[in-house]
Amino acid sequence: MPHITELQNLLLENRGLKTDEEKKKFLNPDFERDMHDPYLMKDMEKAVVRIFEAMEAKEKIVIYGDYDCDGIPGSVILHDLFKKIGYENFSVYIPDRHEEGYGLHKEAIEKFKNENVKLIITVDLGTVNFSEVALAEIFGIDVIITDHHLVQGSLPRAYAILNPKREDGEYPEPMLCGAGVALKLVQAFIKKYGGYFKIPSGWEKWLLDMAGIATLSDMVPLLGENRTIAYFGMKVLQKNRRPGLQKLFNKLNIDTKYLVEDDITFMITPRLNAASRMDSPRRAFELLAVTDEAEAGALADHLSKINDERKILVALTMKEIKQTLSKREEKSVIVIGNPKWRVGVLGLIASKIAEEYKRPAFVWGMEGGETIKGSCRSDGSVNLVEMMGLLPENTLLGFGGHELAGGFSVSHEQVHFLSENLEIVYEKTKREFTQGGNYSVDKTMTLDQVSSENYKVIEKMAPFGLGNPKPTFLFENVEIFSIKRFGKANDHLEISFKDENNSLIKAIQFFKTEESFNQPLKVGNRINLVANFEKSMFRGRTELRLRIVDIM
Repeated sequence: MPHITELQNLLLENRGLKTDEEKKKFLNPDFERDMHDPYLMKDMEKAVVRIFEAMEAKEKIVIYGDYDCDGIPGSVILHDLFKKIGYENFSVYIPDRHEEGYGLHKEAIEKFKNENVKLIITVDLGTVNFSEVALAEIFGIDVIITDHHLVQGSLPRAYAILNPKREDGEYPEPMLCGAGVALKLVQAFIKKYGGYFKIPSGWEKWLLDMAGIATLSDMVPLLGENRTIAYFGMKVLQKNRRPGLQKLFNKLNIDTKYLVEDDITFMITPRLNAASRMDSPRRAFELLAVTDEAEAGALADHLSKINDERKILVALTMKEIKQTLSKREEKSVIVIGNPKWRVGVLGLIASKIAEEYKRPAFVWGMEGGETIKGSCRSDGSVNLVEMMGLLPENTLLGFGGHELAGGFSVSHEQVHFLSENLEIVYEKTKREFTQGGNYSVDKTMTLDQVSSENYKVIEKMAPFGLGNPKPTFLFENVEIFSIKRFGKANDHLEISFKDENNSLIKAIQFFKTEESFNQPLKVGNRINLVANFEKSMFRGRTELRLRIVDIM
């Protein structure tokens, strides 16, 4: 076992790992040791046996997955299991974000009844779909729910409910994402029937790429079993065997040998999510599941193209919003909408508004539908679900989400009073909150400590994300040696410093300029720099540099 360095020890303790055993486990994930027995999840035995019986009876099975970057990879996990077994009588259904919205839908269930479906397995949804599950049961369709969303009191009367957050369950990792739960179902199935179906031992590890993408994309804490899934998911992605992903990596100039979690969350996830926002979620599913090289290339091109369209649409909408807000009286909560706005991008727009204006944002649109739908994001000063729950009765037709992000629908009459009602509720629910650096500094360092030795220590703690943030360092009173902008539109910033040996240390940040910080940036000025270590592999050249978090 390699020795834990002083820096590593500090970083691990800052992340709540106190004992030597906890630290060693964290630094050296072990699949066999760290993955929990899937049968610890309530209803697992029931679910596995029902799937086996359906296969033996050649019943029609539907995998019903959510349209985001958790439900889609999770649906691929179950799809790949059925393909491996050679079971043909199944299909994958992903609801349309715009036409149908989130969850199980009665119209879809009626369609399944006409197609003689006998079993629905959900992925990343179903925990709150009481009437839809009841309808399926009336039609003689059994429903196995695999989900990770919060259980609100009672549960639907489904055949089996696999949800690690069940109050009557004792699964050791309640924070799995939806695809993580789908992976546990496959693990359990193979444990019981792998020999019967001649599935090679350990085959399910190839599915960790899908569970890994979802775990990184769905913002679940990267600790415990989730760390194991993300860690080995990255290893499988580096050996990538999926033609669609390979074409997408090539298109984005990502060398999978040097793949890091940011490549997934900033490059792959937005393109998979673009499918449901701008087109059909089916395209993202096809990209991940496709085996034909030509089809894979066409899908990678298509997802990149619609993601570019999504960026343009968001930029144009933001321009329109800024013009509108500049003429408006300032309020504590920003409420803005337009019947023409595309519902699928409202969450991205609400995030940008909350970030830029440092206030909660509620954004609505219709885009050809009947109902006004919206997305909301908090700046941290309020719990959105609590806030929406306190609105006068009938203000919203429906709402959901969590503390910092949510969705809602509102009637054509009530939308006119939404801003006023939210202002009143905000005053009651807002909490003490300081804007600004929502980061904590792990350690104060000197520029001399920006070394490949220290980078290796930090790298051992990857993948980073919620619960395991990138180590952040403060460099005090450092003198700016040079400043330049780079990128096609000259909209990225690079600041250089010199260490004691006169070596150049670069610090960069995308979409920032000299004016983006509270501190004036000029050559010769001394600043306090908050930054992460980063290794750039641009055009095959390795360069150790800093990524700017803040300048004070």
